[in-house]
Amino acid sequence: MENQVETIKYTPEKAKQNALAKLDLIRKWQEFRRKAVNKLQADYDFVKLHNSSDSYLFSVLGKISRGSLHRWKASLDGTEDYTRLIPNYKYVSVNEYRTCLTDEEIKIFMGLLLHPNRICIGKAIALTKYKLKEQGQSFIPADITFRRYAKWFKDNNYDKWVLARDGEKALSDKVEPYIKRDASLLDVGDILVADGHKLAFQVINPFTGKPCRATLVGFLDWKSTALVGYEIMLEENTQCIASALRNAIINLDMVPKIVYQDNGRAFRAKYFTDDKGFGELGFYGLYAKLGIETVFARPYNARSKVIERFFKEFQEGFEKLMPSYVGSSIINKPAYLKRNEKFHSNLHNDYIPTIEETIKMIDMWLKFKNSQPCTNAPNMTIAEVLENRKKQNIDINMLDDLMLATEVKTIQRNGIRFLNCDYFDERLYGLRGKVLVKYNLFDLTSVKVFTPKGEYLCTAERVTETHPMAKLLGTVEDFEDYKQKIQKQQKLRRKTINSVKQYLSNEEVKFIEQKMDEPKEVEFKPHSNSLQTLFKNNSEKYEYLIKNDPNNPWISEFKQTKEYELLYA
Repeated sequence: MENQVETIKYTPEKAKQNALAKLDLIRKWQEFRRKAVNKLQADYDFVKLHNSSDSYLFSVLGKISRGSLHRWKASLDGTEDYTRLIPNYKYVSVNEYRTCLTDEEIKIFMGLLLHPNRICIGKAIALTKYKLKEQGQSFIPADITFRRYAKWFKDNNYDKWVLARDGEKALSDKVEPYIKRDASLLDVGDILVADGHKLAFQVINPFTGKPCRATLVGFLDWKSTALVGYEIMLEENTQCIASALRNAIINLDMVPKIVYQDNGRAFRAKYFTDDKGFGELGFYGLYAKLGIETVFARPYNARSKVIERFFKEFQEGFEKLMPSYVGSSIINKPAYLKRNEKFHSNLHNDYIPTIEETIKMIDMWLKFKNSQPCTNAPNMTIAEVLENRKKQNIDINMLDDLMLATEVKTIQRNGIRFLNCDYFDERLYGLRGKVLVKYNLFDLTSVKVFTPKGEYLCTAERVTETHPMAKLLGTVEDFEDYKQKIQKQQKLRRKTINSVKQYLSNEEVKFIEQKMDEPKEVEFKPHSNSLQTLFKNNSEKYEYLIKNDPNNPWISEFKQTKEYELLYA
């Protein structure tokens, strides 16, 4: 019984249909014979009728003979068991394959074909045949025999084929079944998925001024599939991830419950996760402080991170449209970067955006992306799903203290020099020393300044340049800007004078005030016996000496200067 079940199990469907058609034909033949007087003539007439018809039975069985009918009838032996009409062939299972290849030939051939260096089938066949000849074998199977066996093995042992030739990651990505997760059960902000992506186009490095491929670290909301926060920096480091999370929390106006992130070194840093070392020192991980649960993806398991699909769409829909696109690898680099492509090189636009420009363009693309339908919510766009969230009125200052990028700078005359700009606040006036500057590349109009010990000093605004001739050539706004800056200078000057007065005695203060108020006349050096007024500039001194002391040696020295040439030449 066991063998019978196995035989039926591996009987081809075509053989079953053929046997059923034979049984139906025999029943019709026997009914035709019963109505006839001459049975022999009835047989010939039935065969002739069948072979000249276009019935379904003829399409299955084709032409038959009288002997075939009697043979099939004998096989039935008075029963109606159609399986008796199935040819007694040996049908094998999917784990077996009938071939003329010997076990030794299969062993040699598959040893080459399943090599991790992924030897192609044609080369494996050639090497197998050569080895068989070297062993003295006289009969060598044809190439097509080896190819058919390789095709059967790949189709029926695909897991072994992939593991042997491509490795465990390929087995996981191509063969193993995956789990489908129902994202409709989530709410916006429940889970943020984080990962880093090396941009396939160049941007201007704000610290060096040179083009480079930056890193985009993004946080994607699993429910809406929207990129709610990202940061662009030169490499995927701890601070870059922190700044991206800060932007995500600000944009959502809520703290996520779970962050599902990559297993990379930067994500595994102690800055993010609490462990015994931090616990003993009295610190907690950044996520724990914000009440966020951390979940790490399995290493090298791309299918477990839904953000991978977003980055693929980002590359196809945004990065390839950038003029500074250089490709993510040597294989897919654009034509203008290849050798001897003068035509494409001449057509290429050499424009490379700054990080600020890149952020604006990415935001524009995200606006388009969020207008598309959401896969996790039918009949709604990504933006509509994102809008249905519960905001928490997050305190941004708390996030700034924890997540803004930090640089050590020295206070100078015009404040703090950072990214080729000056940042100034009145509280920096008169200070000289090291400070900590916390900034966000998304908003460089101001930076936060802290002492080396972490005490907050001020928020320094970016200093704007003034019109060279605001009163005569500038607009009303230019002149007003100039007046305010002059007033600020005078205010700071008075502040310094008033402060210094407190350190001096009353007599010294009176002496300074007297000197500041009395006529500006001093006595010349010993070579002159006359009194001379203090001059505001060299021009005033020159005109005075020409009139009163034309032989003064200073006049000849002044005539050699560029100032004299510009004023009097």
